[in-house]
Amino acid sequence: MKKQLLIAMISGVFALSTVLAGCSGGSGGTESSSKGSASAAESDKVVKLNLGHILTPESHYQVMVNKLVELADQKSNGTIKITAFPQSQLGGEVKMIQSARSGTLGMFITGQAALENTVKEYAILDLPYLFDDIDQANKVLKGDVGKKYLEMLKQHDLVGLGWLSAMERNIFSTKPVRTVEDMKALKIRVMQAPGYVKTFEQLGAQPTPMSYAEVYLSLQQGVIDGGDISPDQFMMDKFVEVAKYYNLTKTHYLPALLVMSKKNWDEMSPNQQKALQEAADEALQVGIDFYKQSYAESLEKAKQQGVQIIETDLSGFKQQAEKTHESLLQDIPNGKELYEEIQKAKKQ
Repeated sequence: MKKQLLIAMISGVFALSTVLAGCSGGSGGTESSSKGSASAAESDKVVKLNLGHILTPESHYQVMVNKLVELADQKSNGTIKITAFPQSQLGGEVKMIQSARSGTLGMFITGQAALENTVKEYAILDLPYLFDDIDQANKVLKGDVGKKYLEMLKQHDLVGLGWLSAMERNIFSTKPVRTVEDMKALKIRVMQAPGYVKTFEQLGAQPTPMSYAEVYLSLQQGVIDGGDISPDQFMMDKFVEVAKYYNLTKTHYLPALLVMSKKNWDEMSPNQQKALQEAADEALQVGIDFYKQSYAESLEKAKQQGVQIIETDLSGFKQQAEKTHESLLQDIPNGKELYEEIQKAKKQ
């Protein structure tokens, strides 16, 4: 009898432990669900994106892209694959903008001026002497003002992932430019954006329309006297061979930005969108830091190759160039309001 009672008690304990184990199955299921959520990105469909830009493989554009490729792959658990095409392999900036809007190109880097035909408000960034220096320009663009301009892209089937460094545009030439009087009648190739053309006209020069690819030979043959460009491009595109003066006129600060096709963006999962944005934020800062380093190194290399770096007297330049502001603002949607926003952001 005692033996039967003992067996019954053991059976009861076993049955109770089985019931408890069944009840605890809820917490085991939660753990499994958590793991499934953590690995959700791994189940995302692999996205392959081509990214184009116009600069050389040694540029800060490409340095940024290399980091972006690495980080996007890492943060998406291998589901975002980016292939880079530098040096206009996918076309010029305008062509890449059009391709991204139609969804045939995934990503691109462009100077802001090329987007003006798409987003009219971007022309505000063409005003001469809008910023005091590179750091100030980058600070404004990383803040609320910059975010506002990135948001403007969405209605044009584009997604702005962030701003790369503003690039300081100076005049390289066959003649020294020490004061604004030295600009008189100089034939200078500049970008065909109103803010650039009107500025150089106001400075007394003759803005000369020309594709970038023709500048080297035109300078060599005396068709033009110079152009405006950042120090790193001056060296990378070998203008050092045909222009012996690099004049620090600091006329414009041209921002670059990383842009994605909205069609391609919308096809990614939320996990992938988050991963790509985080990767872009980190990579863009790497590009900004590299540009500052390259700026200083390029000026030093130019000196070593016989180029005279001219510390131009900017007083006359600013006085003349700022006369263009009012007329330029009239052609920009909400121009005066946008201008005041930037002025306020500069002081913060």
